[in-house]
Amino acid sequence: MINGKRIAVVMPAYNAEKTLEATVSELPDLVDIRILVDDSSSDQTVEVANRMGLHVFRHDRNYGYGRNQQTCYREALAAGADVVIMVHPDYQYTPLLVTALASMVAYEVYDVVLASRIIGGTALRGGMPIYKYISNRLLTAFENFFLQVKLSEYHTGYRAFSRKVLTELPLLENSDDFVFDNQMLAQCVHFGFRIGEVSCPTKYFEEASSINFKRSVEYGFGVLGTTLQFALQRWGLLHIRRFSPKGRRLDLGMPTYYERASQPMRTA
Repeated sequence: MINGKRIAVVMPAYNAEKTLEATVSELPDLVDIRILVDDSSSDQTVEVANRMGLHVFRHDRNYGYGRNQQTCYREALAAGADVVIMVHPDYQYTPLLVTALASMVAYEVYDVVLASRIIGGTALRGGMPIYKYISNRLLTAFENFFLQVKLSEYHTGYRAFSRKVLTELPLLENSDDFVFDNQMLAQCVHFGFRIGEVSCPTKYFEEASSINFKRSVEYGFGVLGTTLQFALQRWGLLHIRRFSPKGRRLDLGMPTYYERASQPMRTA
C-alpha cells in the first residue's frame, strides 16, 4: 500500500514467457495485487505466470491488446485496487518505476501518470527504431495541438490510473486493438483528469514485443482519427459515445470470454 491505497499491477500478455520472470522479479514489494491477463498465447505464458504466483486470467481466443486491457482493469477493480499500474511483461520498461508512478496517484497529485520514453532523451539510445521515434514525435505534436495539452508522448504502454479514472471512463467504447491506449488518453483529457509524466528508460531487444511497420501505420491512422474525433466533439460538430458520460463503462462481473487460470485472489 501507499498512503492507505491498495496498489495493483496489471500485465496484458501475449507470448511473454521469455521476459515475464524478469519483469515480475523487479516489481516492488509494495504491490498488493499482481494480475496477468493472457490473450490466448501460443507459448507457456500462463504456466510461467502461475509458477510465479500471479493472479492469471486467460482469454478463450486472441481478442487484441485493447480488450486485454479491459480485462486487466476490470479484474484489478474487482480485487479492490485503488491505484492500477499497467506494466508490459516484455521487460521493455523497467518495473522499478512502479513506486514512483503509484505514489503520484496514491497521494492524489495526478489522476493518471505516464512513463515517458521521450523525457530524458533515452528512446533512441534504448534502441527505438528511428521511424517509430519520428512518428512518435509527429503524432504527439499533432495531438498536443488538437487536445490542447502538452505531453511529451502519448504512446507509452507504462501507465498508472486512479480507481476513479477506470470506473468513470467509457472504456467499453474503445477499440480492441492498439489504438485503445490513445483513445483512453483522449478520454482522460476530455473528462478533465490530471495527467502527469515521469522519465522512463526503455530497451528494445529481440524478445520484447513490438508491432511491425504495417501495424504501426494502422496505429498512426487510428491516432489521427481519434484526435480529430476529439476535436470535432469539443467543437460540437460530432457526438461520439467514446466521449459521452453515457458511454459503456466496465462491468465488474466476469464476462464469458475469459476464465480464471489461477487460484482466486484474496481481496480483503
